[in-house]
Amino acid sequence: MVAWEWFLENWFNIFSSIGIMGSFWVGIVALRSDIKTRQVTNLLVVTANYRGIWKDYFANPKLSRVLDANVDMKSQPVTPEEEFFVGQVIFHVSTFFYAAKDNLFVAQSGARRDIGEFFSLPIPGAVWDKSKLLQNQDFASFVESALKEK
Repeated sequence: MVAWEWFLENWFNIFSSIGIMGSFWVGIVALRSDIKTRQVTNLLVVTANYRGIWKDYFANPKLSRVLDANVDMKSQPVTPEEEFFVGQVIFHVSTFFYAAKDNLFVAQSGARRDIGEFFSLPIPGAVWDKSKLLQNQDFASFVESALKEK
């Protein structure tokens, strides 16, 4: 009988506490869902930017040497168009790096290898060597380590 009396005196507090705990749980579930949604949305934005950069590459015949592994840099140095294009790729990779570092999108497992392979090519490598001193140290270290792993 004592338990029943206690319940009658405290039923409002009990149900209020259960409601508050339930609200916290629903909030946590909603937050986790929102984080996943934002990660996918951010990945779609990064992918669209990536697609835009490479669309420009394929639309401009002056950039055809950028992916050529046999370019003779002494007889044909980097052109302004090539330097600008690789600069855009560097900016994109930097954005990718910082977004991945902050878990803002679903990680891409082959991205590091792709970055290392791109910057190991003669033209991207020359532009990278020229501009890496202008980059943040942690980003420059990331690209350099990707180059070493290549």
